[in-house]
Amino acid sequence: MNDQETAPEKPSHFIRDIIAADVAAGKAGGQVVTRFPPEPNGYLHIGHAKAICLDFGMAREFGGRCHLRMDDTNPSKENMEYVESIMNDVRWLGFDWGDHFYFSADYFERMFHVAEDLIRRGKAYVCELSSEQWKDYRGVPTRPGKESPFRNRSPEENLALFHRMRAGEFADGTLCLRAKIDMASPNMHLRDPVIYRIMREHHYRTGDAWCIYPMYDFAHPLEDAFEGVTHSLCTLEFEVHRPLYDWVVEQLDLPYRPNQFEFARLNLTYTVMSKRKLLQLVNEKRVGGWDDPRMPTVSGMRRRGYPAEAIRNFCEIIGITKFESLTDVALLEHCVRDVLNRQAERRMAVLKPLKVTIANTADVPAAVRAVNNPEDPSAGEREIPFGSELYIEQDDFMLEPPPKYFRLGPGRSVRIRYAGFLTCTGVEKDAAGAVTGLVCPWSPPTAELKVKGTIHWVPASAPEAEVRLYDRLFTVEEPDQGDEKPFTDFLNPDSLQVTTARIEPALAETGGGRLFQFERIGYFVSDNRDHTPERPVFNRTVTLKDSWGKAGGK
Repeated sequence: MNDQETAPEKPSHFIRDIIAADVAAGKAGGQVVTRFPPEPNGYLHIGHAKAICLDFGMAREFGGRCHLRMDDTNPSKENMEYVESIMNDVRWLGFDWGDHFYFSADYFERMFHVAEDLIRRGKAYVCELSSEQWKDYRGVPTRPGKESPFRNRSPEENLALFHRMRAGEFADGTLCLRAKIDMASPNMHLRDPVIYRIMREHHYRTGDAWCIYPMYDFAHPLEDAFEGVTHSLCTLEFEVHRPLYDWVVEQLDLPYRPNQFEFARLNLTYTVMSKRKLLQLVNEKRVGGWDDPRMPTVSGMRRRGYPAEAIRNFCEIIGITKFESLTDVALLEHCVRDVLNRQAERRMAVLKPLKVTIANTADVPAAVRAVNNPEDPSAGEREIPFGSELYIEQDDFMLEPPPKYFRLGPGRSVRIRYAGFLTCTGVEKDAAGAVTGLVCPWSPPTAELKVKGTIHWVPASAPEAEVRLYDRLFTVEEPDQGDEKPFTDFLNPDSLQVTTARIEPALAETGGGRLFQFERIGYFVSDNRDHTPERPVFNRTVTLKDSWGKAGGK
C-alpha cells in the first residue's frame, strides 16, 4: 500500500474525530503516535485485525507513526513463535512499523526504577497478604475496602523488601508490590492494585534475569509514556482500567501524557475470539493448528485464501463505535468475494467426476481458448487441452431429469464452457445400475443448438487434486455462551470435507497461496503449506453465493 495514494474520503468515527481535533489544537506538537501492543501468547485473530487497521490506519492517515510492541510481562504463556507470527500477520495485512518495534521486557529495568521512585514517595508498598486474604480486604464496589496491615510501612522498609523480592529471597505469591491509591474508591482497580508480583518463570527474552514481573496495568501506561505514544487505543473492557492508566502516567514528569481511548471490540457470528479458547482448540487437536483455515486467526484466514485487502475493507465497513454488537460473518465473506471476483483468475475443476466419451473424436479440437478473468481483460487467456474424453460433474447429469433441469440427460444437449456442446446419446452403468460414464457427440460453438444450461468440464488429462471444503467451525451464531454450555459442544462436525477432484492441468503447476475461482463452484486457494505440483491441494475460500448481498446487508 502506498501512503501517497489518493483515497476517497472515509466515513468519520469518534476516534478519527478525537485525533483530528487534537492535531488541529496542536496537542503533543501536532504529532500522532499510536501503538499495537499484543501479548505474544497466541496467534492474532480477526478481532486483532480490526485493532491493527485502526492503530496503523490512524497513524498513517495523520502522518504519524504506529509502534509494534510485544507486551511480554507474563512469561509463563509467551514465546518467540507467537512474536514471529504477529510480525508476519501485521506485515501481511499491509502495515509496517519501521524502526519502532519494541518489547516490554526491554523496559523491565526502567519500570523497576519507576516502582522504586513510587516507594520512596510513599505511593507504593510491599504487601504480605495472600490473594485469599486480599479478597476480604479489597471489599466490593458498594462497600469500601480495608487498608492492608502493611500499607503504612516506611519507604525505607518497603524499598528493602522490594529489593529482596528482586533478589529472589521470597517464594512465589508470598509478597507483592501494591500502588497506594484509594481503598474507598468505587473503582476496584484503584483499590491498591498489585503492580509487581513474584513469578519464577523463564522469560523467552530475558531468561532467568528476573523473578519479579510488572503487572499489565502498570507496565502498559509506562510503555506508552516511554515511547511517546499520544493516542492509546484500547477495546472497551479497558475503560474501567483508564483511571489507573492515568494515575500511573501522572506519576511521571512528562511534557505530554498519553491518553487512552476505548472502542468496541469485534464480535463475529459463528466464531470465538478468546485466545484461551482458540488455544484449547489447538491443544485438543480439534483443528489442525493456529493456521487451520477454519480458525478466525489472521494466519488461518490467509491460508484459507482471504485477501488482506478484503480484511482491511471489512474493518473499514464495520466502523469504530462505543457500542457492543454482533457482526454477521456473512459480511466478511461478502468482502472476500468482492475482492476475489475482481482479482481471482478463473479455472475449472470437477469435484465429483463423471467420464464422458466423445463419439465423434475426429471432429474435436486438441485444445480450446478460455478467458482468465472476465472482470479483468488484462488477465488474458489460457489454453485448455481438449480431446476424446472429458470429465463433468456427476450432478450435471440425471437419468430422469425433473422439470426446469437444464443440464445433461438422455437425448439432451448442454453447452460446455468455452468448448461448444455435448448431446447425451449413451449411458454406461455398472452391475448395480449406477451411472459410470456417458457417450456424447460433440458440436462446435457455432452449432445452432438451443440450450438453456452451461456446465464446466476438465479434459481426461486432468490431474487429481485434494480439495478441502471448509465451512464454518461452529453450528450456532454465538458459540461462546459463557458457563451455560461448553463452546466445544457447538463445533460443526462437517466443517471440513475432503474430496479428490480433477483439475485443469495448469492448476497443478501453480505455487502455494494462489487464488482462483473454480467456475460454478466457488473460490479456492492452493494451500500454502501442503500444495505441490506432485500433490496439488486446494482449500475452499468461500462459495460463490453471497448471502449478505442477497439479503440486502441483513
